[in-house]
Formats: sequence, C-alpha cells, structure tokens
Amino acid sequence: MADSQTLPRHVAIIMDGNGRWATMRGLPRSEGHRAGTEAARGVVTRCRELGIRHLTLYTFSKENWGRPADEVKFLFDLLVRFLTRELDTLLTQSIRFQVLGEMADLPLATRKVLAHVIAKTAHCTEMTLNLALNYSGREEILRACRNLVAQGVAPGDVTEERLAAALYTAGQPDPDLIIRTSGEMRLSGYLLWQSAYSEFAFPDTLWPDFTPAELDAVLADYQTRSRRFGLTGDQVAAGR
Repeated sequence: MADSQTLPRHVAIIMDGNGRWATMRGLPRSEGHRAGTEAARGVVTRCRELGIRHLTLYTFSKENWGRPADEVKFLFDLLVRFLTRELDTLLTQSIRFQVLGEMADLPLATRKVLAHVIAKTAHCTEMTLNLALNYSGREEILRACRNLVAQGVAPGDVTEERLAAALYTAGQPDPDLIIRTSGEMRLSGYLLWQSAYSEFAFPDTLWPDFTPAELDAVLADYQTRSRRFGLTGDQVAAGR
C-alpha cells in the first residue's frame, strides 16, 4: 500500500450482490446476506488497520421494504445478531457506530440494539462506522431542508454549509471514495449530496467475495487518481 497520507478519509460502500452470490451456489438468498456480513466484518477491520477514519455501508434502503417480508425480517434479525456479536470489537478498536436514516420505522428490537450500540460507542474516537439504514438520499436532502424551514432559516441564509450540517453525516467529511460491488454502475440514491466530488470504483466482485485484499486493490487505484474538485490541472498543481 502506498503512502497512508493519500488514503481516503471516508470510504462509502454499496454492498451489492448477496442475492446473486447465493443464487449462483444454489443457496437461499438468506445465505448470501449471511456471507455478506462476514465480508463487512473483514472490510471494517481492514479500514481500521489502515487508519481510514470514516466508513459508511449501505445496508438497507427505503426501497428495500419492497422485498419479500420474510427476507426483510431475516435482514433485521441478522443485523441484530451481528451488532450484538461485534459490540465488544467496536469498543476494543475504538470505533464509533452511527446510523444514517430514519430509525423510527425500523422494528422495535432493531431500534433497541442500534440505540444501545450507538450509546456504548459514543466515546470512541479512532474510526466512525456508519450504517445507512432505511436510507434514501433524496429523503435525506428533503429532511434537511424541512428542518431548516422549521428552524426559521430564511431562504437567503441557506448555504451549502448550513444544509450539510442538517444532513445525517453532519460533522463528517464527504466520502472520498464510493465503491459499489458486483459490477453495477449506479448510486441507487446513496449519499447524493455528499458524493458531489467523490471518486468511484465498480469492481465486478459480488459483495460476499469482496475481501480485504480486494479493498486494498481498489484503494491502490484510488491513490493513483488526481482529484480536482472542479479545478484545472494547473490550479491543483499550484495548490489552489
């Protein structure tokens, strides 16, 4: 791995391909989701080892409620088991846990575990792990705008900084790198405001097969890129 100074501060991942992974092996979709949690565990561990300060995993979108009810129930049961099992590791590694999305609509048992893990890890400082749960990028922006209106902010006083501070990711840097596994090339409503200047990677690997070594390869490619943020090459070279 090249100089750690050129690693992204914030990596966001769309964990795509669990269902196809299971289907290719003649397994139920639930086994793909179960394997996907192990892939997530490995990626979280590797990001912590590398010193990446923020990791966001797209776990459940608002559109995912349209999946079969038994699959949705399995996903939340799996999440509860995963967080209960991993809490001690989060604490040992000083990883703060956060949720991006509307928690109020989630099952009660899930909300309780999420709130418990958020509270227990609130003091952790080495890394932030965000799970995007019941999340929609458009809804997030609408929610931020509505909150500013409710606070009485005048239209002329709405700035990019003020709106960003009303998003779920307030206080965190925008993602430098967004990865979507399985070869699909779309955002699916993920971090629409925050991704304005993100770099993207679309590895063909299905999520359950996405190993820490595959993450390293994506990061190595990221480190070769020149990020301009709308500037010209000369301006970037001049440090402007």
